[in-house]
Amino acid sequence: MPPRRRFRDPIHHHRVFHLTESRVAIAGHPVHAMLVAFPIALGFSTLAADALYWWSGDDFWLRAGLWAAGGSFVMGILAGLTGLAELLLVAGIRIRAASWTHSILAVMLLGLLGVNWGLRLQGGDILPWGALLSALSAALIGMTGWHGGKLVFDYGLGGHEAHGAAPSRTDKS
Repeated sequence: MPPRRRFRDPIHHHRVFHLTESRVAIAGHPVHAMLVAFPIALGFSTLAADALYWWSGDDFWLRAGLWAAGGSFVMGILAGLTGLAELLLVAGIRIRAASWTHSILAVMLLGLLGVNWGLRLQGGDILPWGALLSALSAALIGMTGWHGGKLVFDYGLGGHEAHGAAPSRTDKS
């Protein structure tokens, strides 16, 4: 019986596949990776503030949700701009489908975060629409983060080129 053929990523042999070193970095540390934690944490904090407001009725949680939603949106814009710069400047990132999926989901997420913050800036009660937007944002944060994690952990993107890219899970050779 002939040996089983292993699946290889079709772009693996492309000349720019391994050119994945971050171009937007401070002392070798990718800025996008440093910034992205803030909108993630603040997005989930907005959902938590909504849940606590719904449970307690305390206006403190309205204010906390307003600040968390605003911080999530503003930091998301900053993280998105650095991610966009990486996407456009680094050919090894640009060539991967997961990069484009991650960026499209991130743009959708920024739209949700912006609408959620805008709703809160108008004042008044955020139930049920603000809480629903927070829940949708949290779900989209999970999907966006999963694709971003795939780029880091499966492909080794954003690190130093000298260390080499991590082998893809699809590359079993």
